[in-house]
Amino acid sequence: MTILLYDLVGRDATRPFSPHCWKATMALAHKGLEISAVPTRFLEVPRVEGGASKLVPVIRDGETVVADSFAIALYLDETYPDRPSLFGGEGGKAMARFIERWSQLTIHPYVTTAAIMDLYAMQDTESAAYFRQSREQRLGKSLEEVMAARDAGLGNFRASLEPLRSMLAYQPFIGGDSPLFADYIVFGALQWARVASPYPLLDDHDVVAQWFARCLDLHGGLGRTVAAAA
Repeated sequence: MTILLYDLVGRDATRPFSPHCWKATMALAHKGLEISAVPTRFLEVPRVEGGASKLVPVIRDGETVVADSFAIALYLDETYPDRPSLFGGEGGKAMARFIERWSQLTIHPYVTTAAIMDLYAMQDTESAAYFRQSREQRLGKSLEEVMAARDAGLGNFRASLEPLRSMLAYQPFIGGDSPLFADYIVFGALQWARVASPYPLLDDHDVVAQWFARCLDLHGGLGRTVAAAA
């Protein structure tokens, strides 16, 4: 049975950009499940599955609807235990919880700074108005003021990735010899930036960039089916 995935897009329905939706996309591919993506713009989200969630991703698997990328990953592991595990056990779930908080507190704020005007430009007219109003209210400054800090913050952002960089000196993936959901969490954050903005977040020689390239190649090059922003 095909699983529906409600995937956040802007004006171009072929360029999904949400870090959380990318986590779900990679998790579904990891499980080898067939999916049908439903391109969903910001203002369409409240109508998804009768208002199942204020945010995407949301999946429908038969009669079951699940919202939130982490909840989706847990559901997939519990429902399809015969397919490759996303966590590798309870310890992997705990590790992924830590990685998710680290990513959202370390990577997400700087991607917001670096890509916010590019994300705004991706939206259709109505969604752009929503995006500006909601983000400026949340951040307490204009989108232009947010982006103005990106050059000054780039060095500190790259330095903040040192724990990941050091770990990848020992193993090819966060999950070890092969990826787990923890990898898809960080991948989603960097894919968000890659799809939205041409701004160079990582140096090409960085082991984090090399890990990200390996993730782009996973599942038949799934991450590369959406070209990098130019």
